[in-house]
Amino acid sequence: MACSPSATLLSNSLHLNKTTSLCRLHVHPTLPPKQNLRIYSKNIFRLSTTLHRVTNIPFASASAGVESAALSEDTMSSLDSVKVFDLSGNGIPISDLWKDRKAVVAFARHFGCVLCRKRADYLASKKDRMDASGVALVLIGPGSIDQAKAFAEKTKFEGEIYADPTHSSYEAFKFVSGVLTTFTPKAGLKIIQLYMDGYRQDWKLSFEKDTVTKGGWKQGGIVVAGPGKNNISYVHKDKEAGDDPEIEDILKACCS
Repeated sequence: MACSPSATLLSNSLHLNKTTSLCRLHVHPTLPPKQNLRIYSKNIFRLSTTLHRVTNIPFASASAGVESAALSEDTMSSLDSVKVFDLSGNGIPISDLWKDRKAVVAFARHFGCVLCRKRADYLASKKDRMDASGVALVLIGPGSIDQAKAFAEKTKFEGEIYADPTHSSYEAFKFVSGVLTTFTPKAGLKIIQLYMDGYRQDWKLSFEKDTVTKGGWKQGGIVVAGPGKNNISYVHKDKEAGDDPEIEDILKACCS
């Protein structure tokens, strides 16, 4: 007898809950990084294989990212129809974020991601310099307005925060996506270091249904744009999770 949709969803949820409890990162500050990486890698393998089986997420769906100062006409045209939402729920055409000003726009993997919390701090540490140059600092995440609010409350990020519930900005910029771009040895080592530095993943946000099935596998990037909606001077597309560009490259693009 075929399972009903509700029974299938329950079965999938049980698999995910079991995997989550097994695979949450257990970092031991007293152990050497290589030993922590072995523990992490074993847990990540369980998580990635279970998620692939349960959700049928492809292991990769795009080529590696690049840095560029130019976007295709297709990308520029598709941005005209992209809307993001502020914390009050107001929809804003994404190009309005830089139409009348210059902005550094960071795209997070998702609002619960520990690597994205580090990215937020990494950029905010240079906000004084951006402010002095009249440059806005913006963060966009693939997820709901409520997730964006939770991120704002927990991180105290001093820039502007917007939600992209449909992930249309990520599609427009053609950011890479896939499990294999998320669980990499380099990302694993970086996560271990972040845990040792006191950063933590928000597991509640990370395992909400939309993030697990769609948003959590999209890598982000960083864009410097404006003034003028078609004036995009710098684009960094993450090739894997935690692929932050050099901060001086961003500052050179936005504040020189």
